[in-house]
Amino acid sequence: MLGVKLEETRVYQEAKQEGREELKLELLPQLLASGLPIEEVAKLLNLTIEQVRLATGQESSRPT
Repeated sequence: MLGVKLEETRVYQEAKQEGREELKLELLPQLLASGLPIEEVAKLLNLTIEQVRLATGQESSRPT
């Protein structure tokens, strides 16, 4: 295939990253249900607290 490995293609890399993001979203409810605080879950999954709140449908605690 023209000397290009599948793993080196942009499409492969993007799909791989998308899979990682989906896994994080699948783990969120389980980690929160286990009693971990949102801050710890965000840190473990390398997400922001806001990303965790948005993914779980929780409102932001920021003042408006």
